[in-house]
Amino acid sequence: MRANDESGNLMAEYSAFALIRNALSANRDWKPAWRKPEPKPNYDVIVVGGGGHGLATAYYLAKEFGITNVAVLEKGYLGSGNVGRNTVTIRSNYLLPDNIRFYEHSMKLWENLSHELNYNVMFSQRGVVNLGHTPGQLDDFVRRGNAMRHLDADARLLDLDELKRLMPGLDTSRNPRFPILGGLIQPRAGTARHDAVAWGYARAADRRGVDIIENCEVTGFIKDGDRVIGVATSRGEIRAAKVAIAVAGSTGEVMRMAGVDELPIESHVLQAFVTESIKPFLDTVVTFGMGHFYMSQSDKGGLVFGGDIDGYNSYAQRGNLPIVEDVMSEMLALFPGLAPVRVLRSWGGIMDMSMDGAPIITTGPLPGMYLNCGWCYGGFKATPASGLCFAHTIARDEPHEVSAPFRLDRFHRGAVIDDKGQGATPRLH
Repeated sequence: MRANDESGNLMAEYSAFALIRNALSANRDWKPAWRKPEPKPNYDVIVVGGGGHGLATAYYLAKEFGITNVAVLEKGYLGSGNVGRNTVTIRSNYLLPDNIRFYEHSMKLWENLSHELNYNVMFSQRGVVNLGHTPGQLDDFVRRGNAMRHLDADARLLDLDELKRLMPGLDTSRNPRFPILGGLIQPRAGTARHDAVAWGYARAADRRGVDIIENCEVTGFIKDGDRVIGVATSRGEIRAAKVAIAVAGSTGEVMRMAGVDELPIESHVLQAFVTESIKPFLDTVVTFGMGHFYMSQSDKGGLVFGGDIDGYNSYAQRGNLPIVEDVMSEMLALFPGLAPVRVLRSWGGIMDMSMDGAPIITTGPLPGMYLNCGWCYGGFKATPASGLCFAHTIARDEPHEVSAPFRLDRFHRGAVIDDKGQGATPRLH
């Protein structure tokens, strides 16, 4: 179905004909991409969090399960959280089977997402390259690449000559501090436009009848005994049969309102940076193998890059200077020619770091509640699969087959998904 806009008109499909028609009318007839409804007193499902995961969940609830009486509650404006504050990398180049299956499922959804949403999310399959600096690291890449190919993800080893052709600005000389011996590329990986993803899912969910309610902060939970039956908000009480939480780095604070004080996650700040626009310099996404650094070039020409999380717990969307220095030094270790380039801006996103580096998509921990959190560095690339799997969990009260390993009870069972091999140390992920 197509939703009405505030004037009662059906919202038209985006198309070349619509573009020409509106160009001829001086663009006066474009309709709002989504409605601005007042909250109703009751819904079948409330999704707390209007980021990528919350919007995708609402969209798939409507599309795949026919549940359209859904409200998405966002405390600020739509896309003001992590979905609009990230480095936009999409990949499925993991080692452990549970992660490969999930993120490859997401990759396949990304490949058709613009068509499905009738909205250009600017998915660019430019490849993701992991640089190898030691023979042992290259052996590890062989292992990871074979694991990926066994589960239908794509991977290929690159030698030094191929890296030189792919990234001419890369320092591949014989005497750098961290010599480069080769790399692993996932050619189908790449980037998308973060705000376009939020707007595309919002518009598509709205057109199927979902209410997207901005400037609606959750201030508490309504319970019947232990069961969650609604939320108190800055715009009044709203009740629902099911309440789903998808608030990324704010998960701990929101769950404490529900009386849940202990979860296997911590909130940390992750900084990112953008340089001035320069000529085409980098046609892929590249990661540093002797530290934590990743970089790509945006369609506007700026280099977008980041590194480690700040080592302390924080809810501030800003970071500290030691991480800035660390990230810049790693960039120049790979691309010394970038030293004169100016950094225009930086920002911080709040990351909900799980104890094993893998996400949590689960029923509970209270009756009537559903939880989506613990995305660490992987939230943006997971957006389609996270939304689909969370919608399945909410609609069916059981996990989707590709997200079943990510239930909350894995920490009690000792079935952690420790892809990075560092255990329950979120400060190291």
